[in-house]
Amino acid sequence: MAMLLRKVLESVTSSSPRFKTENRQRRQVFVVDSSERGFEGLGGTLDRIPADVFMQILKSVGPKEAARASLVCKSWQFLISDNRGSGYCKYGYSKYAAPSGRSATFLEFGNIESPMYSRLRHFFATIYSRFGVLPFGLAYLYIRMQVKPSKYPTVVSIPICHYDDTESAKAARRQLKETIYSVLFDMNVPAVCAINQATLALFAARRISGIVVNIGFHVTSVVPILRGKVMREVGVEVLGQGAVKLTGYLRELMQKNNINFDSLYTVRALKENLCYVAIDYEAEMQKDTQASFEVRGEGWFTLSKERFQTGEILFRPRMGGVHTMALHQAVALCMHHCQASEVTCDDGWFKTVVLAGGSACLPGLTERLEKELRTFLTPSMSEGIRVIPPQYGAESAWFGAKIISNMSTFRDSWCMTENQFRQKSRRSFITSW
Repeated sequence: MAMLLRKVLESVTSSSPRFKTENRQRRQVFVVDSSERGFEGLGGTLDRIPADVFMQILKSVGPKEAARASLVCKSWQFLISDNRGSGYCKYGYSKYAAPSGRSATFLEFGNIESPMYSRLRHFFATIYSRFGVLPFGLAYLYIRMQVKPSKYPTVVSIPICHYDDTESAKAARRQLKETIYSVLFDMNVPAVCAINQATLALFAARRISGIVVNIGFHVTSVVPILRGKVMREVGVEVLGQGAVKLTGYLRELMQKNNINFDSLYTVRALKENLCYVAIDYEAEMQKDTQASFEVRGEGWFTLSKERFQTGEILFRPRMGGVHTMALHQAVALCMHHCQASEVTCDDGWFKTVVLAGGSACLPGLTERLEKELRTFLTPSMSEGIRVIPPQYGAESAWFGAKIISNMSTFRDSWCMTENQFRQKSRRSFITSW
């Protein structure tokens, strides 16, 4: 089967005159024109292949052939450059304007029962040797990064997990962080900065204190942060729905209304390009909200009320069959906990709410959340509340890391060297005895 899929890809790429020209000029570098005009000349041969079949082709071929596919297929360019709500890790040099590429998270590497160290080692080794996508004028350069770990300090975004302030949760967070340090130092990385994902998203918004609402792949986290420190003793709220649930609910609505589609890639594309959050749900129900969008390779789709009903489950989760708090209720509860904790004399530090994650980019979400908070909270509590939209979407953590890594104090104040880590580990070992 893999051989058959390879032959399909080879037959299409070899028939493209554009590829032959580019291959003679750049044997080590692959160029993709980002303009639609460039793709029209190719005819979009692979775009007529169903998305799930196309993904099987990409899985069966090597990175070189996959990069070649980007020259003849708009869908591959779309997949490689789209990170909104993807559940993927973004990576790249901090000197560039955007991430160089993306990869599955380390949790997907190897058997889930295999040691965390081996999965992390596999993950980082893959990142350091991957193909990257770098901007080059109006085009993209596809290059094999082949980064030498010993040459560059590394900033690692730690996922928002083990939310509680219990001893077991602290131990789990400490184990994850120490394993990350161990793996990278064993790979000869000179210095490592491992920092929480929510904190990086807050830094990307040019803030050091506030509440980060991260609509992740599977869950939504409401994280209070004071001066760059996650206030777990105050309480992190976790809602059992994220980008996957939003996509799944839109699929249910489309099936209910007899709107045919080939795969979840189609549903996700419609969610990202047509869906929005209504400021007033009941008033929106009375309007004509019909709109259409062309999904590459699959044609035009028209949605109406599904456009705003999808995002409504964030505020009315029972509509989607989810038994959890509404988004504004979770944020309000976090604010009450922050006020009651009296950790600082400044009672306004928690009134800045920063949205993060791909699904947080839904139009209208910022205004709706602010409106619901002002209605739900008392006037004294709601005074001064500000909700900040995600400027970088699902890439917020990467841009937060970019900001701190370009600071003059980065190496001295933010990073840990191998010697510092080994000394700290020895002290911890001695203390435990």
